[in-house]
Amino acid sequence: MIKLLCIVGTRPNFMKIAPIINQMEKYNSVHSPQEIFEYLLVHTGQHYDDNMSDHFFKDLQMPPPDIHLGIGSGTHSEQTAKIMIKFEKVCFQENPDLVIVVGDVNSTLACSIVAAKLLIPVAHIEAGLRSFDRRMPEEVNRIVTDSLSEYLFTTCRDANENLKIEGVLQNKIYFVGNVMIDTLLKFKEIANSKVKRFNKLKALNYGLLTLHRPSNVDNKKNCHQIFEALTEISKKVPIIFPAHPRTQKMIDEFGFSHFFQKKLPFNLAQMRGIYIIPPLSYLEFIYLMGSAKLILTDSGGIQEETTVFGIPCLTLRENTERPITIKEGTNTLAGANKEKIIKESFNILNGKGKTGKIPELWDGKASQRIMNILLEGFSKN
Repeated sequence: MIKLLCIVGTRPNFMKIAPIINQMEKYNSVHSPQEIFEYLLVHTGQHYDDNMSDHFFKDLQMPPPDIHLGIGSGTHSEQTAKIMIKFEKVCFQENPDLVIVVGDVNSTLACSIVAAKLLIPVAHIEAGLRSFDRRMPEEVNRIVTDSLSEYLFTTCRDANENLKIEGVLQNKIYFVGNVMIDTLLKFKEIANSKVKRFNKLKALNYGLLTLHRPSNVDNKKNCHQIFEALTEISKKVPIIFPAHPRTQKMIDEFGFSHFFQKKLPFNLAQMRGIYIIPPLSYLEFIYLMGSAKLILTDSGGIQEETTVFGIPCLTLRENTERPITIKEGTNTLAGANKEKIIKESFNILNGKGKTGKIPELWDGKASQRIMNILLEGFSKN
């Protein structure tokens, strides 16, 4: 029996761990009790909001967390320290054979450090991604987590090369594809059948916006530039903006509420401007994403999802740790530059957006490859 602790802390983590849990359940259903995986889902509570947490477990058909650390908000150091203290107790109590971490958030870093110090092997899903910008806290998280991991599961060959340059041994690196795409491919049809409240939007042209990174939402100048650009774009197509609670807080503090409409009109054909709405469930969001004319975002995962959907994406950042979405996908970097955001958006609206292709191994089977590798690794021990 292999005992694993699977770590989640923020919304994107849920989509990445869900197919791993699904694969373990499939394996367990056809093997004897002596051969099954025993896993515990540990939710650090790094992000905790009912719309951004509990609903995601329901949408993704995941079990509720076995362990909830209840960390909550705080500075990067506060969050990391609190998680480490509580997670160490979990490791002492559960004595796992492996800790699985995903992505690049503070929970990823904190749990990796604890496991490594306790000599528990770490498997990092989405290893090797680099923006080469250490001003981003996520970049520090990625580098440290990768340096501590025994299994480094990558989404693209660029990530393999990054790890090799950093001196990671070749036998620790596994190119498996993208687990987030496993989830997207599994649930996009379910979203189309279940989501009803946005049905009338499918016949319309609209843009979809997400914005949450401190470099945008905590920087008044950048934030203002972006919203001025969006105002111009929204004269051509309405923009729907499901706002993270913290983003909404900063909009209010900066006095930028005048940029937005607060409620979708009863007749959706009459939509004009930028509509700020509460966070959406995963199914609702991918439903809206799948029918959008363009996506504007500062999220990493959405750059990947739009590439698979074949929908042009403007990333409101100066760099990306997912360059494959630019080289092969539908993504374009626009930063917080008002003129560039407007220019690239109008290109898309005029039919000149990138079409791209789906990258290698983004086929919905990444989680299966990961579990097969782990099974082989533990069978040798």
